[in-house]
Amino acid sequence: MTIYENPAHLLQELIRFDTTNPPGNEAPCIAFLDDLLTAAGIETAVLAKDPARPNLLARLPGDGRAPGLLLQGHVDVVTTADQNWAHPPFAGLIEDGYIWGRGALDMKSGVAMMAAALLRLKAGGIPPAGDITFCALADEEAGGDYGAGWLVTEHAEQFAGIRYALGEFGGFTLRLGGETYYPIQVAEKLQCRLRLTIKGPAGHGSQPIRGGAMARLGQVLTDLDRKRPPVHFTPVTSMMLDSIAAHSGGSTAVLLRQLTRPRLAAALFNSSGERLRTLEPLFRNTISPTIVRGGEKINVIPGKIALDCDGRMLPGFHPAQFVAEVQEIVGPDIQIEVLHFDPPARDALDMSQFELLAGVLRELDPAGTPIPYMLPAVSDARFFARLGIQPYGFVPLKLPEGFDFMSTIHAADERVPVAAVEFGAEAVFRALQRYGR
Repeated sequence: MTIYENPAHLLQELIRFDTTNPPGNEAPCIAFLDDLLTAAGIETAVLAKDPARPNLLARLPGDGRAPGLLLQGHVDVVTTADQNWAHPPFAGLIEDGYIWGRGALDMKSGVAMMAAALLRLKAGGIPPAGDITFCALADEEAGGDYGAGWLVTEHAEQFAGIRYALGEFGGFTLRLGGETYYPIQVAEKLQCRLRLTIKGPAGHGSQPIRGGAMARLGQVLTDLDRKRPPVHFTPVTSMMLDSIAAHSGGSTAVLLRQLTRPRLAAALFNSSGERLRTLEPLFRNTISPTIVRGGEKINVIPGKIALDCDGRMLPGFHPAQFVAEVQEIVGPDIQIEVLHFDPPARDALDMSQFELLAGVLRELDPAGTPIPYMLPAVSDARFFARLGIQPYGFVPLKLPEGFDFMSTIHAADERVPVAAVEFGAEAVFRALQRYGR
């Protein structure tokens, strides 16, 4: 075994490349991976819209018994600005059994797992059942214009014959009601960004206007904070609830029965505070106000304010339906404009590889139960889905009790247990070994 077949060592090296996006500067990190895989005898290609922001494709040929399988992960990371870290965020230090640094979870650990598994598969000398394509991507954190989005648009031929993909997020430990679950992502929400325009009388700052655009903005923000869109059920969330219910009892079973009924679920989410915060977005279209624009001079009361909002829709919904739900919350006098919408890429959900991935996780942790999962955000998977590829979120992490996975991503002191990365690399390797057999 080479040092870089050890995913923990590989992750340390990847973290040491500062790929904060913007500007990204992924080229040195991609060059490192390219050299690593090429030295192992794996065919690679580097494709770039901008030479400073390249993408790496590496291919391990299969024996033709199964369609192609894609491993996709991004090497860019979000900023560390204005965060207080216990350890330097790009040092890749190991301390207290954790690897510390930006990207330790999102998602250089996943890239390390995939690369280590590919190297191990190559070293074994037995070809997989289908071609394995590993894609290390730029620019996921800023929309994929230099990464997956550009590749799918300009180089779709690189993905011919691929039917399934493994990428972020899925396979991490989730504890609920004393039971351990491993959510495997099979779908994700749709991005739909909105602009709410608020109008009112303008005037001189020396003559206060009561009930103007500024006051109305306050009401709109309060309404968006306190009121919520309706609860909806999708096939994935229904399967998830069924899977959890089959392995739970007591108060958890009672809770799940409430969640399967829209009116009871709505009341439960409204009253639960933080307890169900991570689950609630799986049952609603969500809207989060993020940017306010209004006013030009300090002595002029503005007559128009723009409020930009990050909207995420459940699969099966369209912008007009989402706008109607938001209009119901903010009132008919607020103009709502769709700024950006990512249309759904696949009409049908292909669950044919779920059991393969679930079986690997059951084998590695018999105490855990794999469940279907929908990502409440978006990932690069949406681009590959446009080519007819069914994505699965599968970068497994067996996490210790009390480790808050979702709150650690993008935060100060991002870190991951060494043992969790080793667990994930083994899971990915076994999945590659068994795929198509």
